[in-house]
Amino acid sequence: MEKEQSNRPMPPGISATQYRENQLLRLMTPGVRDRLRASFEIVREERGSVLIEPGDETTHAYFPLGGTVVSYVIPMQDGRGIEAASVGREGSIGGIASAGAYPFFARAVVRMPGEIARIPSARLEEVKREHPALHDLLSRYIDCFIAQVLQSAACASVHSLEARYARWLLLMQDRIQADDLPLTQEALAEMFGVARSWVTRVSTSLQDRGMISYRRGVVHIADRDALADASCECYALVRQHFDRLAPGLYPDLEP
Repeated sequence: MEKEQSNRPMPPGISATQYRENQLLRLMTPGVRDRLRASFEIVREERGSVLIEPGDETTHAYFPLGGTVVSYVIPMQDGRGIEAASVGREGSIGGIASAGAYPFFARAVVRMPGEIARIPSARLEEVKREHPALHDLLSRYIDCFIAQVLQSAACASVHSLEARYARWLLLMQDRIQADDLPLTQEALAEMFGVARSWVTRVSTSLQDRGMISYRRGVVHIADRDALADASCECYALVRQHFDRLAPGLYPDLEP
């Protein structure tokens, strides 16, 4: 069942500061934000928390705040869970598109812990009907999210693990807005669906070339420009689509 309570619930409502910690919320008009403010619940989730399971009705929409990142994980019959996409401060998970509580396809797992703004889908739908600009904003985001998923599928088919790894690190840095990414080798191997030895080999290669450094549980981005050169074209293509369709939605690194 979809999760009803967070690890650490907080008082209902969302503050102006918290609105600024998610790009979708930030781009909503003041009138829309005022209409939605009291309907939000802020929850704090730990790494590995499951927000939605496959088959659950999508009764809520979840907006990651700050450096929180949620992965769409596809459970496989052999017990593995492969990451199909991830969402951070640029987007939302769950019921933002459908007008009803339809079943969710993937497992929504918290990859980077932190706060999430949660709102009933029915309430979001009500305000979407009142404010066409909100409907347009969310539709543009959904198009960008689909582009990310499609590009990731193509990327996994033709690009090397090193290029995919470099791209993934760039995505995480954009969302977390920090050079230190709390990631274990085990988690990275699971995300890419490969043996840990492959991730260790790639990490060592990137570290030897000065792009990253690694200490237990933390990947430090040492040279972003070099990492971007090691990445495939998929990173830039998705960013460009965001910028064309919804300017200001994709998070730029803060100076």
